Amino acid sequence: MPGQLTRRQLLKAIGFAGASLTLASTGILGAPGVTNAADATANAQESAKRYWWVKNVDKPTTEIDWQQMQRFREWQTTRGSLAKYRGEDFNKKMNQLQADNLLKFEKEGVPGYTTKDMALKAAVGYGQPSILFMGPQKASTPEERGVPRYEGTPEENSRMVTAALRHMGAATVGFVELETETTRKLVYQEEPAPTKKPIVFENIDVGYEDEKKLVIPEKARYAIVYTVQMSTETMKYGPTVLGSLTTSLSYTRLYTIYAQLHEFIRALGYHSYGATALNGFGIGPAFAVMAGLGELSRLNRIITPEYGPMVRVAVLTTDLPLAPTKPINFGVMDFCKDCKTCAEMCPSKALSMDRDPSWEIKGEWNNPGHRAYFEDSVLCRNYWNQCGTNCGICFSVCPYAVDDDASLHRIVKGTIASTSMFNSVLVAADRMAFPAQPEQPLKNPEDWWKDTNLAEMGIDTRRGGRRI
Repeated sequence: MPGQLTRRQLLKAIGFAGASLTLASTGILGAPGVTNAADATANAQESAKRYWWVKNVDKPTTEIDWQQMQRFREWQTTRGSLAKYRGEDFNKKMNQLQADNLLKFEKEGVPGYTTKDMALKAAVGYGQPSILFMGPQKASTPEERGVPRYEGTPEENSRMVTAALRHMGAATVGFVELETETTRKLVYQEEPAPTKKPIVFENIDVGYEDEKKLVIPEKARYAIVYTVQMSTETMKYGPTVLGSLTTSLSYTRLYTIYAQLHEFIRALGYHSYGATALNGFGIGPAFAVMAGLGELSRLNRIITPEYGPMVRVAVLTTDLPLAPTKPINFGVMDFCKDCKTCAEMCPSKALSMDRDPSWEIKGEWNNPGHRAYFEDSVLCRNYWNQCGTNCGICFSVCPYAVDDDASLHRIVKGTIASTSMFNSVLVAADRMAFPAQPEQPLKNPEDWWKDTNLAEMGIDTRRGGRRI
């Protein structure tokens, strides 16, 4: 662990832990380990209890102007249009720089870029199934088996899908009903390059894909949103290759589950429709916010109560009736106003340093219509080319990216959720307990290879599923 003080030691030293315990005992912060009873009743279809400091709300903490918001084209992101945003010649130069640097670092044996790191990243990225609009279509349907399709209430169906996804390896699960004037705008208008086929909704029974478009039935209006954990441990080795394989393994798991979910819905007697390429169906963070899986943050990504920012998100939609889950508030947006750690440690200075989120976008890669901490994605991608990976420093230095479940962390997060008056103190405490150096991993990559007691896939599979 970097630094000389643990969070517990530091907070004890400043007397904050005792104050927080006092607040908790008096009921100001709520009772540890208990979900708010009123919220639980209002959102009865929720299948897993949350921390006591997570509140269900009618509107997300991110302000949205649904009239201004329009369906976005995925290929407008820097994943699809980077050459347009920084110019063809410069784009080629930076891509070559990335290849040259990776080879140079490997030859020099730079920790985190060695041959064993390269080999492991290649390995964990293997095995991802094909990403198909309606899934593999291999499972037999109830009709083919000679039985009626499954029938249940929307609440029963939501619990069933949550249980199935947890068993498949999902971390958290939520549901969003697609409404034409609001949430349906979070589905991309077109699929990613190179095809860029329109994604359209039509009044038909079963959707389809042809050479011109992807068609979703109007009745397939129930979006399933789920996350998978990323390894908090390996992300601490970013921006090296060892750190970047965190994402590679997560996406392999994410889309293995995606194919399984398609097949599960098919075997129940229903239809599902989703991405045809990585992150290609809808705006994942936005869907996660609306489904109550987390809050949008200064990272312009979600932070979850259970895992902080250390998740990847997937979305598909179905005609299986599902009960939607509500957005949540646990103090993230207010905490981000005072924190700024991710922005200050960002090597490319791509993240916003403004105290408050803004309605003004940074570039065409941002989707207008909501108030957020918009990032300069081109600057971010330029640094990716320099370090040779997808960096990840902003994730690893986030105060919410803790890898344990100590009671003190619950007290601190409960305090953040209840009041912002201690935010600056908590930020200072985190900086002292976990000091970070610009462009440097939080831990020595060579030490990771010496640990023979690593967690499976680098994650804590107990978290998120326990009766908290």
